[in-house]
Amino acid sequence: MSAPLSGVRVVELANFVAAPAAGALLADLGADVIKVEVPWGEIYRHSLPRFAGYDSDFGLAPHFHMDNRGKRSVALDLALPQAVDALRRLVDRADVLVTNMLPARLAKYGLDPAALHARRPELIVARISGFGPVGPDADAPAFDYSSYWARTGFMDMLHEPEAPPAFQRPGMGDHSASLALVVGVLSALRQRDCGEAGQVIDVSLQHIGFYITGNDTAGTLATGQTPPRHDRRAARNPLWNHYRTRDERWVFLVMIESDRYWPELTRAVDMPALTEDVRFSDAVERYRHRAELVRILDERFTSKTLAEWTERLSNYRVIWAPVLTLAEAVEDPQANAFGSFPTVEHASVGRFRTVAPPLRMSRHPLDGTTPAPELGADTEAVLREAGTPERDIVLLVSAATR
Repeated sequence: MSAPLSGVRVVELANFVAAPAAGALLADLGADVIKVEVPWGEIYRHSLPRFAGYDSDFGLAPHFHMDNRGKRSVALDLALPQAVDALRRLVDRADVLVTNMLPARLAKYGLDPAALHARRPELIVARISGFGPVGPDADAPAFDYSSYWARTGFMDMLHEPEAPPAFQRPGMGDHSASLALVVGVLSALRQRDCGEAGQVIDVSLQHIGFYITGNDTAGTLATGQTPPRHDRRAARNPLWNHYRTRDERWVFLVMIESDRYWPELTRAVDMPALTEDVRFSDAVERYRHRAELVRILDERFTSKTLAEWTERLSNYRVIWAPVLTLAEAVEDPQANAFGSFPTVEHASVGRFRTVAPPLRMSRHPLDGTTPAPELGADTEAVLREAGTPERDIVLLVSAATR
């Protein structure tokens, strides 16, 4: 059986995370994705683990390989007019252009949607930017740290009342945005299959931040108020809170329907007498006496280690989770049973595990194990496929390898 996107050609003119992650998902689905890079390689390609503080001599950027698996690589120096011409030839043969170039730069190279659709009306232009293509910040550079995290209220909400704002981990907004862009591309391809023209898909990292925090954002839009921060010492629902264990680890209780789980939790923590305490008889009373109940549970959870609580709570029908380190989490038997971390066979560094695509399909394998391409590995072949004059190919390959 052919892959879902077999025969679909994608040109990716992008760097860092969000747009390349979308390109990787399209490649997973069978598209021929051509990644256009600067001849020296984007910085993300060269970001080794030790640069981020890992005590490791791993010789590749594993996150770059995750977001660029299964593509072909073309290295072009767009300062050369022959490179710009070659890029246009690539795009003119493509079904989809995926890019995070800002509008002004796209126009500089004749790659703005109006110019592209004048030459190829069926082309789908898929763009990710910090703030979208309109408004005062349309041409403002951004990372998800600024547009998705800080400017959406996300950063302000995720910390305890006295703590400073929480720092985002890399790629959180970018990977969320990539999913939205892929949905747009698939929808546009479907419409094109029905005889419609190509169209422009725009994803704003800022808007993705509002969408991901949609529960809170919808509440703020309706009330005009910022939601109260979670204070674990006086959680509105003490059964939806985290508690420190004897070995300085944490247990996270997630019993949103607290009346349903309260009797079982009291048995799980070996405090069944709490069910007879009028202060905690139902959700309303537990809310009124929340600080008292949190103190009781705090004291109880510090009586055992995380391992001891894991063994005990696993025997009861309660919703909870151990707060794991990432090194622990990637060894989770459930995640590995699902296939979350397949193994890549790489020519230069050997075997390493990576993160699988975010979905599974019963009739199309999605394991994400094809390595990312070496820089410029496919420049000559791809340019020749696009009909680039031979003299220009020689020039561009030479310029990319000097």
